Amino acid sequence: MFGKSQLGAVCYYVSDIARTEKFYRDVLGLDVERMEDDGDGHAWLMARTVNEIELIFFQQDSRPGNSPIIVFSIDDGGIDDIVSGLAEKSATIVTPVSHAPGGWSAEIADPDGHTVSMYQSEEKPRSLK
Repeated sequence: MFGKSQLGAVCYYVSDIARTEKFYRDVLGLDVERMEDDGDGHAWLMARTVNEIELIFFQQDSRPGNSPIIVFSIDDGGIDDIVSGLAEKSATIVTPVSHAPGGWSAEIADPDGHTVSMYQSEEKPRSLK
């Protein structure tokens, strides 16, 4: 299912969004964009690498093991169908398809409990059936 998908983003949970912004902008030299909150009261950050992989930072309890999260882009749409197919193959669904900034996301766990996430723009249909 993901063999032909591009890696779209790496998400980090950070304890201090302002400190993170300063580090990635001033120390690492990335062009960091502060995004407005999506209704939860928290701003988040986004930076793009030269090969267009997004680094996304959300302020939330940060502890080893819950960050980073690898995110696969679902460019053709059909995130609902993909998650259903993964469930049929006995994948552990951590977070069902739910609203995310500008689209939809879902998360599964690999056999060791690591989170694998997928994201689809709201411009694409959630189901292709």
